[in-house]
Amino acid sequence: MLLLLADYLVQYDVRFSAFGSVTLRAILGALTALMIALWMGPFVINKLRFYQVGQSVRNDGPQSHLAKAGTPTMGGILILLAIMISTLLWADLRNHYVWIVVFVTLAFGWVGWVDDYRKVIEKNSKGLPSRWKFFWQSVFGLSAAILLFSFASVPAETQLIVPLFKHIVIDLGAAYIFLTYFVIVGSSNAVNLTDGLDGLAIMPTVMVAGALGMFCYFTGHIEFAQYLHLPYIAGVGELLIFCIAIAGAGLGFLWFNAYPAQVFMGDVGALSLGAALGVIAVIARQEALLFIMGGIFVAETVSVMLQVASFKLTGRRIFRMAPLHHHFELKGWAEPKVIVRFWIITVILVLIGIASLKLR
Repeated sequence: MLLLLADYLVQYDVRFSAFGSVTLRAILGALTALMIALWMGPFVINKLRFYQVGQSVRNDGPQSHLAKAGTPTMGGILILLAIMISTLLWADLRNHYVWIVVFVTLAFGWVGWVDDYRKVIEKNSKGLPSRWKFFWQSVFGLSAAILLFSFASVPAETQLIVPLFKHIVIDLGAAYIFLTYFVIVGSSNAVNLTDGLDGLAIMPTVMVAGALGMFCYFTGHIEFAQYLHLPYIAGVGELLIFCIAIAGAGLGFLWFNAYPAQVFMGDVGALSLGAALGVIAVIARQEALLFIMGGIFVAETVSVMLQVASFKLTGRRIFRMAPLHHHFELKGWAEPKVIVRFWIITVILVLIGIASLKLR
């Protein structure tokens, strides 16, 4: 929005041309999202308390979590508000990639909101039934996949990039739709499973979003793309603004979500942020690196899958409790220790992902 205004005002003052720089707008977008989250945080938390939107806690989980019962949840609304306002202000709204990412984020946020609403307002412990949650995730994931496939204008947009091998690309054809669907829906649920401790999910999301923003910028810049042996896709660099807005909003939310949390993001935040990371990775053609950089999300998801499979097949559990973070809690790790150690692992994985730029 402000880019269009700057384009008009440049005829009166050439200094407005500076807003044509995607990096400048990304920095301003991050600061805008951060300030909105910090400013609106107390208001949102108080409103959630007023309407008694409190977290319910499993009785069979770690006993330390019982004290968290009643803590306001659905704080993901704050994150989405900050991201969307910042994106609408600073991104180029003529870019179709921006609108596809906005659509996916809000659509999955709506699914999470319905689930949270049924749990905390209607006091339905099951929330949105799993089959309906998966159905709507599938509808929105497939819609985004088909949109991206139909908009693809160069082969690079539907090719699978293999990290570390600059000359290995796989033409996916129509299989691109199924890969995109899997990445978006899988990433959404993976972040949701990770969101079980104070600040555990939001900080890895911030770090992965920042790294994906870097890849988007390089992919959308013809000289950097050629130098780094990345596929050049015009317009993808604009997603840097959305990625950095996620980082800014996430840090603002962490101010209130850090241990001991004043608010939880709920499914409305976790499902939407996970889907956003998934669709951005697909657009930047970095699905494989999302799997690496989001290793904590992957580990949490795999731990649940292994736990369920093991119990159904053998009657035994592999972990003391799944997802994985609860296993370490029950082993005696203090909650802050689990959180910070998972953050450290994410830092390492993100650095490995970034290092792959020069290892091709």
